[in-house]
Amino acid sequence: MKTIQKKESREPLLRISKRDYMPTWQALGVRLIGLVIALVICAIIIYAIVKLNPLKVYGAMFVGAFGTSKRMWVTIRDTMMLLCIAVGLAPAFKMKFWNIGAEGQVLMGGVVAAGCMIYLDTYVPTIPLIVIMFIGGAIAGGLWGWAPGFFKAKWNTNETLFTLMMNYIAIQLTSYFVALWENPFGSNSVGVINPNTRIGWFPHIFGQMYTLNVIIVAILVVAMYIYLNYSKHGFEIAVVGDSENTARYAAIDVKKVIVRTMVLSGAVCGIAGALAVAGASHTISTSTAGGQGFTAIIVAWLAKFNTFAMVPISALLVFLSKGSMEIASRYNLSDYVSSMITGIILFFILGSEFFIRFNLKFRSKKKEASES
Repeated sequence: MKTIQKKESREPLLRISKRDYMPTWQALGVRLIGLVIALVICAIIIYAIVKLNPLKVYGAMFVGAFGTSKRMWVTIRDTMMLLCIAVGLAPAFKMKFWNIGAEGQVLMGGVVAAGCMIYLDTYVPTIPLIVIMFIGGAIAGGLWGWAPGFFKAKWNTNETLFTLMMNYIAIQLTSYFVALWENPFGSNSVGVINPNTRIGWFPHIFGQMYTLNVIIVAILVVAMYIYLNYSKHGFEIAVVGDSENTARYAAIDVKKVIVRTMVLSGAVCGIAGALAVAGASHTISTSTAGGQGFTAIIVAWLAKFNTFAMVPISALLVFLSKGSMEIASRYNLSDYVSSMITGIILFFILGSEFFIRFNLKFRSKKKEASES
């Protein structure tokens, strides 16, 4: 009987507890260790599968993202696009409203921006047209965010499913407008809008066509950080995210905060759609969002809704994407191999967050010896 009691009271081999705080330098070190381990494992896999020098493969990834001035600016452009969407998701996620509908919000913003370029090109000069495009894109994205926010506030619907289903509606609406605006007729694509006049295209600044992309997104990053951390609305978002009951006790109109925050979230994602049309592709299609609405979820989550922290994370993910495409084409590898490398790196980066948030404590040998 005594032996049985001792076994039942024995301390577990491993105990997991939530950390109260980890210094920034230690958290950075954990993430760096995770990245190094991921690179080592990827190196082993690369050599085992294709017998290539891993250092050359990693060098090719760098060349794919920054090898030429054009590649570098394309990487910056795509980073700004991903970052803009992540900034849009930040207020909703901080409120614990799981907005999975960024893809649809981006598409609707892009459709309105493309429509402005097509129908207003002969009436409005480029600069005012760009302003109209961004306002229209923000309104369209905001309306696409308003619907799930309103239904959540009114009838407590599941926001994850609601926003996800809104993506499919947006895709079908985009397909309709692509068919309506197809050029040339029968091509099933809009083609480049205003290729000769470039009305509605971002102007070159300092000799670069993507400089305005950086300026606009940088303004959004700073503005959203201030909004979330130093405004009354940002405080209300944080309180609602922590506890709706506490928010109601503090006389905060929870329903109003939910709807308002989702309109803001959708509006910024709609701006990202206008950014994609006016500052990148100059066309619209169902692939304009390119899955970045889902990738931005990783960015927002890893950054813990800090818009400044989203900048390096967005850059890293775009670098991995560009680098994977480069090694796939240069070494004639399957896309699955390059995607696998990206997946392993992301897995370890995400996994490192576990060790930042939680503390692992193993059973001490002294206690184990005393129990025996």
